[in-house]
Amino acid sequence: MEGPAVSPAPVIAAAAPPARRSWAPLLQATPLGLVLLFFFVFPLLATGVVSLWNYTEYSLVPDVTGRNYVEMFEGCGDLSNGLCTTFRTYISTLRLCGMVWAITLLLGFTVAYFLCFHVRSDSVRMGLFLLCTAPFLTSNVIRMISWIPLLGREGAVNQFLVGAGLADAPQDWLLFSPFSVVLAFVHLYTLFVVVPVFNSMMRIDHRLLEAARDAGASGWQTLWHVVVPLAKPGIVIGSIFVIVLVMGDFVTIGVMGGQQIASVGKIIQVQMSYLQFPAAAAQAVVLLALVLIIIAIMTKLVDIRREL
Repeated sequence: MEGPAVSPAPVIAAAAPPARRSWAPLLQATPLGLVLLFFFVFPLLATGVVSLWNYTEYSLVPDVTGRNYVEMFEGCGDLSNGLCTTFRTYISTLRLCGMVWAITLLLGFTVAYFLCFHVRSDSVRMGLFLLCTAPFLTSNVIRMISWIPLLGREGAVNQFLVGAGLADAPQDWLLFSPFSVVLAFVHLYTLFVVVPVFNSMMRIDHRLLEAARDAGASGWQTLWHVVVPLAKPGIVIGSIFVIVLVMGDFVTIGVMGGQQIASVGKIIQVQMSYLQFPAAAAQAVVLLALVLIIIAIMTKLVDIRREL
C-alpha cells in the first residue's frame, strides 16, 4: 500500500546582493569637474557679482547696485529719437553674426558634402580634410593681417580691378569695412562648421542615397530630404561654434574694421581698457544671456547629445 504523496520541499532562491553604487565614474569625472568649476563656473559667478558693483574713476566699490544695467539701457525706452546706442550695437552685432553664420554654413556644408560623397578614396579624403586645417597652424592675427596687403588701396585686388578696367579708382570698401570683417570671420571660422558637419555626414549610410535615387528623387530632393536631416546635429553644433565666437569677438572687428565698426565685444574691451570693470561685466552678462537664448533655440531643433 502506497503512502501519501509527499510534496517536494520548496526551493528558496538565494537573495541577490544589493546593488552597490559604483563611484568609479564619479571619480573619473572629478578632475574635469574641478577644472570646469574653477575656470568656468567661478569666473561666470564672479562676472555676475562684479556687474552689480559700483565704481569710480579709480576704484571699485563692492556695493550692490543696478547702476550698470540702468546706464546700459538708458534711453532705450524712448523710441521717438530712434534706437538707443545699446540696441543699435546689439543689432549691428547680430547682423554681422547672421551674415557670417550664413556664409560659413553654406561653405562648410559644401566642403563637407564634397569630402563625404564625392571623394571615394579614404586617404584622399583625409588628406583634403587635413589641408582644410592647415590655416590653423598660424595665429588668427597673422591670418587677419595677411588680408591687408590684398585689400588695401594699393593692394593686389585693387591693382587688378583698376588694371583690368573693372574699376576707375581703388575701392575703399574692400578694407576697414563690414565686408573685410565678414571676410576675415569666414576665413577664420568656416572650419568650425566643416568638422561637425563632416562628422555627421560620415555616419550617413550611402545606401539611403541610392534608395532615394532608385525611388526617383532628384539630387536636390535627396540633399534636402535625406542628407540635411541626417546632418542636422553637425549643422547645429557648427552654428553654435560660429555664433559664440563671432558674438564675443573684438580683435577681428578692431583689426579688419579699422576701429570703426561697433560691436558688443568691442564695447566690453573699451570699458575694460578704461578700468570700468563693473560696466563691462554687466555688458558681458547681457551678452551671455543673449547667446544662451540663441543656443537654447537652436538646440530645440535637434538633440545634439548624440554628437557629443
